[in-house]
Amino acid sequence: MSTEILKHYSRIRRILIGILVLNWAVALAKIIYGLMSRCESMTADGFHSLSDGASNIIGLVGIHFACQPIDRDHPYGHKKYETFFSLGISALLFILAFNLAKGGVIHLFNPTSPKIDIKNFVIMAATMCINLGVMTYEYRKGKILQSDLLISDSMHTKADIFTSLAVIIALIAVKLGYPIIDPIVTVIIALFIVHAGYDIMQQSSRVLCDTAVFMDVKRIEDTVLQIKGVKTCHKIRTRGRPDDIYVDLHVQVNPGMHIDDAHKVSYAIEEALKKNIPEITDVVVHMEPKGKNC
Repeated sequence: MSTEILKHYSRIRRILIGILVLNWAVALAKIIYGLMSRCESMTADGFHSLSDGASNIIGLVGIHFACQPIDRDHPYGHKKYETFFSLGISALLFILAFNLAKGGVIHLFNPTSPKIDIKNFVIMAATMCINLGVMTYEYRKGKILQSDLLISDSMHTKADIFTSLAVIIALIAVKLGYPIIDPIVTVIIALFIVHAGYDIMQQSSRVLCDTAVFMDVKRIEDTVLQIKGVKTCHKIRTRGRPDDIYVDLHVQVNPGMHIDDAHKVSYAIEEALKKNIPEITDVVVHMEPKGKNC
């Protein structure tokens, strides 16, 4: 494995470890004081934050497998393990959402009276600010490093921000004498979590099901047509991850071209595409004689 790839995954690993520490600190603050004040929505939000930490651990495991070198059983590498493990984050969110929704519905019919004070508001405001910083930083780094795990995990944290805002609204309602709002907000939190899980599942499944990943086919075609000897270019297909794109394409050349020259053209096409579009890691060129429909 190249040094650059090792550095790439090392950066992602360090980011995940740092965010893991912050997520658990935020989760413990919400859970402990939520239980002390008997505020169900605050406790639920704490467990949501705890699941953020669990998703970080899943991410670290995914990174371990994704950075393994190419071997006989995995000639295309292991990068899709990162995408695969991001589905684990999605599954975790669905399980959490179900349990929170169930608890919220139960307490709708068996209401409790939370003991709300200024500390509840301070803790929720502080943890929401931390989550906002974490989400912004992780999403930006995910885009720069083109990491499915970092981006999906930042979406998880984004949902946590909205749920924290909902909890603050619930705290205000309880102070105003409407304790029934607490379990209702818990159910709303569960819906936010389901939405985040669905988004992650949708993005990951697109990669694993080989959905076209590079939509600017014209850019590929223009690059190929600049290669000397290429007459036409068609049947362009792409798949993979945004940072690990595989391209298949057909080109037509002069029917009398020698096989050695055709090989040079094929090599030139691959080099040009990888240079102009760095995210492309593999190119398969199907050579055809000009005038033949294949």
